[in-house]
Formats: sequence, structure tokens, C-alpha cells
Amino acid sequence: MHDSKYWINYFDRNLKNKRIDWTIKPSLSETEKESILKSLQAWQLGETSEGKNLIDAATKHARRLRDPDYTSAIRLFIKEEQKHGNNLGRYLDLIKEERIKKDWGDSMFRKIRGLNNNMEFWTIAVITVESTAQIFYQCLKDATGCKLLKQICTDILVDEAAHITFQIERLGLIYHQKNAFARFISYYAYGVFFFSTALVVWFAHAKLFKAGHVNFERYWIKMKLKFNKTIKRLKPQPKNPKIGLPLNY
Repeated sequence: MHDSKYWINYFDRNLKNKRIDWTIKPSLSETEKESILKSLQAWQLGETSEGKNLIDAATKHARRLRDPDYTSAIRLFIKEEQKHGNNLGRYLDLIKEERIKKDWGDSMFRKIRGLNNNMEFWTIAVITVESTAQIFYQCLKDATGCKLLKQICTDILVDEAAHITFQIERLGLIYHQKNAFARFISYYAYGVFFFSTALVVWFAHAKLFKAGHVNFERYWIKMKLKFNKTIKRLKPQPKNPKIGLPLNY
């Protein structure tokens, strides 16, 4: 597991990377726009959160662990998410489409997150949303021939991979501090939240996913794989008694 200073240095360096060539003119066809615009606008809104509740939860968590650097790492993580929102917004401006102020999915998730300032809840929520985001942005990239939009999506996808590592390391720390019974309950609660959220995201953005050549069956398979690579790894695997290795080694 990386410490908080590692993540501060990582985010600080990564925020300086310029992977998008803004001299490229957008080239979005009307057919492509019709398939992706509403989802693009909704996701852009979702990437613009100030993250106040997350910072509050991280600060409380950091005090308990006597790790003030963690709050600084979270602030940089939020800054990177806001960069995504700014880039998507800039693209919407270039294609002369509005930046929306309200979306039912975004409003629902903001209300849910606002009800809880527990770091464990926030971490599983972020892991879940980032997992769906990886599929979303790959589908957005595949749904268009616009070189500029593809670069924006690639930049986000690079960032999201590290974001999930950052969050799953933190969730692992929280999870393994629990007793066995609490871990059992938490693990299944994580699963319920993860897949319930995945369903909501599908229904909200099915048109975009299909434009990116991902139907519901493929989407669900991808989400299961992401669950296995993140949440499921928290749960110890049964060992082969003969050699002492996990049975799925």
C-alpha cells in the first residue's frame, strides 16, 4: 500500500501532464451528437463537484489515523476530477452545447453522498462510480470519430485507473481494521451498493453505452470483472491445503 505522501506526489505530477491538443477542432456528427450529448452533459455536471463532504470525511479520517497528508491527497484527487469536468465543459462550449445545471442522476447521488460523512461509505461510493466511469468513457471514446473528444476520454481513462488504486488501497485499510463479523457484513453491503449503482448508471446512460457497442450483457460482465479486481480482492481466498496457496492462484 502506498502512503499519502506518495499519492500527493503522484497527483501533483499527473496534474501537470498535458495529454489533450486543444488546437484540434471538434468534429462531431449529428448522429454521434444525438447518441452521446445528454450523457456527456450529465457526466460533465457530475465531474464538477467541489467535494466538500468528501474533504470533511477525509479530514475526520486523517485525524483519527494521525495522517494529515491524506486530506491533502484527497484535495488533489478532487482537483483531478474537476479537471475532467472542466475539459468536458470546454468541449461542450466548442460544440456550442450548454453545460447543464441539473440532472436527476447527479442530484440523486449528491443527496445520497450528502447524508454520510463516513470515509468508508465515501470510498466505496467513489470506487463504484469510477468503475462505471471507466466503461462510460471508453464507450464515449468508441462512439465518436472526433479526435479531440477521444483525447479527452483517453486523458480521463488514464487518471481513473490510478483513482481506483488510490481508493481501493484506502478501503482495504478500513476494511481490514474491522473484526471478522463486521468484515462479513461490510463485504456484502459493498456488493449490494456496487451493483445497485451499476444498474442505475446503465438505465441513465444506456443509449451512450450502446453507441459505444456495449449492450447490457457486456456491461454487466465488465462490472463483474471490475468488482472482482477491486472489492472481491478484499476478501481472503480459501487456500489449497496441500500447498498453502489460494485455490484461484
